[in-house]
Amino acid sequence: MQKSKYIFITGGVVSSLGKGIVSASIGKLLQARGYRITIQKLDPYINFDPGTLNPYEHGECYVTADGRETDLDLGHYERFTGIKTTHYNNVTTGRIYQSVIEKERRGDYLGHTVQVVPHITDEIKRNILYLGEMDNYDFVITEIGGTIGDIESLPFLEAIRQLRWEMGASQTLNIHLTYVPFLAAAGELKTKPTQSSVNRLQGLGIQPDILILRTEHKLSDELRNKVAHFCNVERGAVIESIDMPSIYEVPINMHRQQLDDICLRKLGIDNAPEPELSEWNNFLQMRKETQKCIDIALIGKYDLQDAYKSIIESLAHAGTYNNRKVKTTFINSELITQDNIARKLTGKAGMIICPGFGTRGIEGKIVAAQFARTNNIPTFGICLGMQIMTVEFARNVLRYHDANSTETDPHTTHNVIDIMENQKAITEMGGTMRLGEYECRLVEQSMAWEAYGKQKSVRERHRHRYEFNNQFIEEFERNGMKCAGINTESNLVEIMEIPSLRWYLGTQFHPEYSSTVLKPHPLFMSFVKECITYDEER
Repeated sequence: MQKSKYIFITGGVVSSLGKGIVSASIGKLLQARGYRITIQKLDPYINFDPGTLNPYEHGECYVTADGRETDLDLGHYERFTGIKTTHYNNVTTGRIYQSVIEKERRGDYLGHTVQVVPHITDEIKRNILYLGEMDNYDFVITEIGGTIGDIESLPFLEAIRQLRWEMGASQTLNIHLTYVPFLAAAGELKTKPTQSSVNRLQGLGIQPDILILRTEHKLSDELRNKVAHFCNVERGAVIESIDMPSIYEVPINMHRQQLDDICLRKLGIDNAPEPELSEWNNFLQMRKETQKCIDIALIGKYDLQDAYKSIIESLAHAGTYNNRKVKTTFINSELITQDNIARKLTGKAGMIICPGFGTRGIEGKIVAAQFARTNNIPTFGICLGMQIMTVEFARNVLRYHDANSTETDPHTTHNVIDIMENQKAITEMGGTMRLGEYECRLVEQSMAWEAYGKQKSVRERHRHRYEFNNQFIEEFERNGMKCAGINTESNLVEIMEIPSLRWYLGTQFHPEYSSTVLKPHPLFMSFVKECITYDEER
């Protein structure tokens, strides 16, 4: 194809319908047919990025390889397709307005009054089109956050309306995802919310080409015909998106209803090859055949599944390839004490000490780390989790009873975790941490080295402001906790482990950002394997 084709995905009725999963599924199906694809998320909020948002507000903050804090949906895009997203794949209202204001300050608009139309919409269009042009993609899939009717979404919707008009029907496609609720009192599914949502979209000048109806109940042919009739969409382009046992079955369900064929036909593409989905289907078959289950504890302070989304999915990937279903049990670290930790970890095959920021729940995590270390329970610490493991070791093995991170206690005399040198003069919060992908040199014969298949070095993504204090490294290693990975440029400690234990390892980086369906992360694979061994021995 000479030019990129653009697929816009909008949503109506309510949020959290699964636009991200649908976007990732369409990307997977087109990619499986041999096309080069990328997926973009347009977020209507005014924040520059989600980096400063509380996880309760927005769920996990995902980090791209080039160091941009982004929406968690980019994690779905990468896990489904294996592509590496960049800062171009997530655009917020805040980024758009900042760019426009900077241009106005430079005089780029030659004194004209700056308005939402055309200046804001032009900037949105520029970001959409640039993503397609930068690497000559066949398809750019653009998901618009929020729902039809949100004030914040209007400039984005106006921008895609203009693009559809300017580029023509053969270059653009709109897929609209709506909800079909079931009213128990009436005993039937209701299509009026979908009709109303499409009507509002049409009122903005956008006619959907394909409707995807999110539902918990099977849709009858009569209902789908009704929706097609009232929404001016052909009958075959009304797709059912019913709840599936796993999000990874959504692409297969979409393909079963020929969604990818419909997309290609409406974009003027004939004789496309059939999708190669054998590896994907093998993964799904393994999940279905796996009967045994292990329970892994997540020790954290955010009682919200989406706050640890990538960790949960990475465990699911590793579990499948290790012939286990992984159940995750959240344990609130604020409620952990020396008296209840044994009871809370009863029946757990292992535990992950989760990442996070701030002082809340820190002491509970330290108690959990001590219990796991002294009872030889498989333990994986991620980012703050690794820092917790080193603080606990310093307190209870090295006997530095006031040992701490200076994030928690700025006055500690044993600052085993300290702020990075280049962070000390920074006062702004957003986008100022150590972010993105860096090289880590592995120490030979270490657990990490074995887990990574004896590679000399790896590249992993970071999101942190504090680091292990190298002044303590010799004392730690003399007493049994070893540095197993180090940054090749800055000499920062990246991995700490205790080789004498079955699996007790922490990483300063976030390995969960790199696990995909077809390429589970080596550390998660190794950790889950040891959890299975521990579970069987018990």
